[in-house]
Amino acid sequence: MRKPYSFLLLLFSLLLASSSAWAQDDITVSGVVQTETGEALPGATVFVKGTFIGSSTDREGKFQLRADFSVPPVVLSVSFVGYESREITLQQPDQAVKVQLKVNSVLTSEVIASASRVEEGILQAPVTVEKLNAQQVERITTADLQGGLSQYKGIDVNSSSLLMNSISTRGFNSAKSERLIQLTDYFDTQSPSLNLNAGNLTGLPELDVESVEIIHGPASALYGANAFNGVLLLNSKDPFVSEGLSVRVRGGERSYFDGQLRYAKKLGEKFAFKVVGSYTRANDWLAENYSATSTLIERANNPEGSSLGYNAVNRYGDVSNTFPSLPTQPGYAQTPAQLRGKTVFLPGYTERELIGNDDQAKAVKIHPTLSYLLTDNVKLTVGANYARGTASYQSSSRYRLRDFGTNQLHGEIKGSKWFLRGQTVRDYGSNSYDLSFLGAFIQTTPDLKDANGNPTSYAANYFQTYAREFATKYLNGTNGLTVEQAQLAAQQAANATLLKPSDPRFQDLRSKIIGDPTPGQGARLNPSSYLNEGNAQYNFTLGEKTSLIVGAAYRKFRLGSNGNFFSDDNERIQNHELGGYAQLSHTLLGDRLKLALAGRVDDFKNFSPAFSPRASAVYSAGANKEHNFRASFGRAFRSPTQLDQYVRIDIGQVLLLGNVEGGFQGYTSPTGQVAVDIAKLKLERLNTYEVGYKGTFRDKIVVDVNYFRSYYNDFIGAQRFIGNRNGSRPTKEQLDAENARSAQAGTGTPYQVRTSQTRVLQVWTNARQEVQTQGAALGLSYNVARPLTITANYSLNLIDKSKLPEGFQAFFNTPKHKYNLGANGLVARHFNYSVNYRWAQGHLYEMPFAVGTLSDYSSMDAYVGYVIPKVNTTIQVGGSNLLDANNTQVYGGPNIGRLLFAGLLIDIK
Repeated sequence: MRKPYSFLLLLFSLLLASSSAWAQDDITVSGVVQTETGEALPGATVFVKGTFIGSSTDREGKFQLRADFSVPPVVLSVSFVGYESREITLQQPDQAVKVQLKVNSVLTSEVIASASRVEEGILQAPVTVEKLNAQQVERITTADLQGGLSQYKGIDVNSSSLLMNSISTRGFNSAKSERLIQLTDYFDTQSPSLNLNAGNLTGLPELDVESVEIIHGPASALYGANAFNGVLLLNSKDPFVSEGLSVRVRGGERSYFDGQLRYAKKLGEKFAFKVVGSYTRANDWLAENYSATSTLIERANNPEGSSLGYNAVNRYGDVSNTFPSLPTQPGYAQTPAQLRGKTVFLPGYTERELIGNDDQAKAVKIHPTLSYLLTDNVKLTVGANYARGTASYQSSSRYRLRDFGTNQLHGEIKGSKWFLRGQTVRDYGSNSYDLSFLGAFIQTTPDLKDANGNPTSYAANYFQTYAREFATKYLNGTNGLTVEQAQLAAQQAANATLLKPSDPRFQDLRSKIIGDPTPGQGARLNPSSYLNEGNAQYNFTLGEKTSLIVGAAYRKFRLGSNGNFFSDDNERIQNHELGGYAQLSHTLLGDRLKLALAGRVDDFKNFSPAFSPRASAVYSAGANKEHNFRASFGRAFRSPTQLDQYVRIDIGQVLLLGNVEGGFQGYTSPTGQVAVDIAKLKLERLNTYEVGYKGTFRDKIVVDVNYFRSYYNDFIGAQRFIGNRNGSRPTKEQLDAENARSAQAGTGTPYQVRTSQTRVLQVWTNARQEVQTQGAALGLSYNVARPLTITANYSLNLIDKSKLPEGFQAFFNTPKHKYNLGANGLVARHFNYSVNYRWAQGHLYEMPFAVGTLSDYSSMDAYVGYVIPKVNTTIQVGGSNLLDANNTQVYGGPNIGRLLFAGLLIDIK
């Protein structure tokens, strides 16, 4: 067991051992929480306002807690999902408090803290925010929590695996979430090596999720780098408030199994702990797109079905070889004239063939937490998160992240107006591998002997067989075969020489390559990096109407891959970011108008400082402030990922390098005719204007609508060119040497590590064009009666290409039109349900791995729960994509088909 976890275990044991010595303070307040009709409300929360003293009601709606009446009055804040919150003022101890809550099915009394980093009603939020409570999370039917968020307005989910989901708002979707940050209790959950938020693979088990908040649009003014298009925040349950044992077990199609457990307990009035764990597994969704590949980095390809072969999207190892076309090139004389200059592709291996028995998606998460009340309004919390999972991920390739995850140790001291937070995260995943490398190296590893007994590869043997069989079959047309018929015969003969997945040698070679992290020989990934971060905030009250928050944050990366994909040969690469922010808020016009001005300055090791302002105004109209109009301007920025900054991967034909030093000079082609100058990377920038309205009508209908317009600059993208490793421009002699080497090396020959200075390089750089987008979202909810609430939402996203050059890669990857239609309700207090239909319009999808057009996709999801109060059990039945419709959300990714499940939820307060 690692040291941080040993320390936590020791501390936890000491607290348990000393718990018997803690004196139970006298209970000064107790009572019952009911509906207006007198029915008990189990699970309602009761807090002493302004403190961390709180509890939740038991099965009979009863509660008890300690309150300090030395300076009366004491105010109790009582809330429950689906009901209006109430405050009860007590002048003296009372052990017969009776609180009745009024139904509020439209959920307009929800409180959020993400939008402004202080608590506020969701109706008065200055920007577009979506919130899910614990009951809504419980009804999500996908295997991964984030997969179900696509039911909500303006949120796009890109699934590249059963447990690997990436979310985005307002365009520029991707299978790798780079423009939206993900937090759990305000702690970053990313993998430090890959800057990857692996869906909920490293997040909270659903049993411990108190709420989910999603900010739409730029949030760098309060959250810093990469809060570019939004923030996803998961809030966990407080062990002081949510005590008891909860167990959830589900099973279903695709060998799906999900088991979760949460146990929380107060030890006296000062200490509380919780232990949360989950295990999920199922047969993973695998990609099966065999169309001809088109990539961002253009390379020659043949049309689908060509007798010369072609590079398919989800086949790996379809290595190519272009036969010599010039008399000066080696092998020219031996090559049939009809093949000269032609490119032949091996058929490669499918994703299922390469993954083999490693086809299960898995996730294991263990989260112990310990809390201590230093005073009634100062709480100390320490915790540890262990997460490991297996899923497929897509970026410049398809990757099998196997046993991938993080170890996290975090702590927080929080008062009513301030907090201090810190954490350390280390990522793991050395059993992970690159499918493109795996397929290619199976083909190009010298695993055979040629006729002279020399080592050769399956690829070299393939191309030799192809050329020989073509010459034999064609014979300059004298055999009566056309060129295409002779090519087809040659292809069939060459295919027979390849290593079959059923051959034991295939499995041996596969295992060898997966286990080898050596560049050019192995496909193994070796992430092993650290992220240490700390942040603090204080809320100042400057007057009855004015408040000011100030905060600061620091993060430090220590990157390590043992030279596998970073340039970290001798020691870890150090990188850091430092930021400070402030927000001034003022209300006027009888608290109907709320104005806020926020700004943040961030400094970086590799980039110039960035300033991110946000200005907002919210006006509340109506007798109960039920109609809220908002407007805001925000600026945000995106920092290049650690890979963009420090990558070094040699894939044979191309060397991938980071670009944070002095930039690069080179040529667009080996002839040296067109020079190229590439500046060092800069931050990507965004300005967004937004207006919106959120309000209620007769406590039955909720309307939330917004419109935004955004301006993006300094897009981060890849560029390929001929240059020197050190960034200098190659001389004529260096270009001639590189051209000679390229003429002698075919892509089908075994990979050789190259140390030459002049190479084909690929680096990340910024585009000069400004990209403009705009969009709108509309959400409606109509509570017909408690058994029936009808929901609908629609999202529009547009990109303006009129000023962009032809072929410009914007990575927008977003449906123009998308909508959801749903219904949910509670019948007779014991039966609850939800059903939702989602549809999205097909669209262009661009990633380094592949570029193509998605067809329209949809999904019908449903959930049914039946509560048996006597045994504290809920029977759960549900399913996602019930109609098994086309639901491919990532080009080159899998179709996310149907998944039905049934299970039990046991909840003992």
